Amino acid sequence: MASSLTRNCSRFSKAISVRLMSNLPENTVYGGPKPQNPNQRVTLTHLRQKHRKGEPITVVTAYDYPSAVHLDTAGIDVCLVGDSASMVVHDHDTTLPISLDEMLVHCRAVARGAKRPLLVGDLPFGTYESSSSQAVDTAVRVLKEGGMDAIKLEGGSASRITAAKAIVEAGIAVIGHVGLTPQAISVLGGFRPQGRNIASAVKVVETAMALQEAGCFSVVLECVPPPVAAAATSALKIPTIGIGAGPFCSGQVLVYHDLLGMMQHPHHAKVTPKFCKQYANVGEVINKALMEYKEEVSKKVFPGPSHSPYKITASELDGFLTELQNLGFDKAASAAASAAENMEPSE
Repeated sequence: MASSLTRNCSRFSKAISVRLMSNLPENTVYGGPKPQNPNQRVTLTHLRQKHRKGEPITVVTAYDYPSAVHLDTAGIDVCLVGDSASMVVHDHDTTLPISLDEMLVHCRAVARGAKRPLLVGDLPFGTYESSSSQAVDTAVRVLKEGGMDAIKLEGGSASRITAAKAIVEAGIAVIGHVGLTPQAISVLGGFRPQGRNIASAVKVVETAMALQEAGCFSVVLECVPPPVAAAATSALKIPTIGIGAGPFCSGQVLVYHDLLGMMQHPHHAKVTPKFCKQYANVGEVINKALMEYKEEVSKKVFPGPSHSPYKITASELDGFLTELQNLGFDKAASAAASAAENMEPSE
């Protein structure tokens, strides 16, 4: 009897532990915040397999729960929670103002919505530049508090390479980012494409190689000419993810709002980036729906009986009207009676 009870408790415990697993690679040993099927979760192993087979990797930058659910449904490989939220969501002119705490809010929201994609969180400006220790501490928070699977950091200076290596050695997967690095606009002189002369093009390739040597599992190439991206992709053993870098990368990334045509992007002079293909014009649909809603509310068309589902029985209504009258609220009783009459479906 005792042995049977012990076995049942053991099975129950195992069931609970499996049900709570999340954001974990194969052969996992840690628990997490939400249920998932580990066979469907995209991991570094899956990405490496796609890369070896020459299958393009799909990445979308998103910032909240609803967009993460859409990415999940569409089967996108990687969801990047980018510091571009500073511009797209918070209407800053650059990515610099967003804080780590703000980024963690976005990360947690995305982590709750995306069960399948590999989740990558950006390290925001000012949270990893001072030392390798600071970089590791920030990366740890992005995983532990943000629910991410990996982090991304920008740039290829010696200190950034050292930081990337330290984070990898701490057991955290890292994506590098070269070319146009928005956090470095002070040095770059604005949002300018890179790799357009010999020295700059060589620097893109060399920086990507250095990030690979530091242990990064992938590198983002942003706003560089396609031949430069092709050279970097060929030179590297890890996948490249292009954004405004042509078709020769191992995968592509676009911002959710941009590819859906949801809104204008501040850092491209209030227009969609030149490299972005709009696969829909969702912004126009949203505007049309909002204007229709405003018009129906203004004309008192919405909500009608079909969108006022909560009923009160005739007997309860009579009692309610009587109570209102007893309280001296004759006008309120009249309004309630009139509302009940108007809510009756027309024959």
